[in-house]
Formats: sequence, C-alpha cells, structure tokens
Amino acid sequence: MIQPLLSPALREQLLANGRRTARGEEIDPPPVVKLFMPDGPATWLLTELDPTEPTRAFGLCDAGLGSPELGYVCLLELAALRGRLRLPVERDVHFRAGRPLSAYAAEAQAAGKITA
Repeated sequence: MIQPLLSPALREQLLANGRRTARGEEIDPPPVVKLFMPDGPATWLLTELDPTEPTRAFGLCDAGLGSPELGYVCLLELAALRGRLRLPVERDVHFRAGRPLSAYAAEAQAAGKITA
C-alpha cells in the first residue's frame, strides 16, 4: 500500500509552522517530513506549508544534482513526479528529525546531498 505524502497530523504540523512564519516569527524547526524518490536521487525535508497556499511547502530540497538548497516546492508537482522506474515520491514513515533544519542544510551542503 502506498502511503499518502502527508497524513493529517503531519499536514497540521506543517501548517502550524507556516502560520508562525506568516506571523513574522523567525523559526528553525526540525523537519516534519522526509519525502524521497525510491527510484531516483531526489529527497525533500519539509518544515512548513504556506497557510494561504497549502500545496506550497518549504524545506531542504535535493534534486540529486549535488546542490541541495532551502526553498519551496509544490506538493502537487511532487505527487505527479515519477522516477526512472515510474515510481511515485514516497514519505519516509521511519524518519524522525533530531535537529533543526539549518543543521540538516549545513550537512547536506557540505556533502552535496541530503544524508538524513
């Protein structure tokens, strides 16, 4: 069975972080969710959803090209994305963040990829 990209609980956590950012708070939360391509090199560690555009997520994005960066991604585009074997993007149901997003970003930029 394929897991949905976001459970209701994860979606609410992402929206809560997005509301904090929308209020002007400077936050550096741990990633809420890790998405990945099972048949490709791309990985995303997401921390928030835009409360006014809830298909727009923010986090550490790694297209597998050696230059992970912080930015926005459209969840609708991720849901439609397929890898080499035509497999969809999946959520890592075992992922548990242990540090803030900035720590993952610094490590990924040094390594040229997300290693979490």
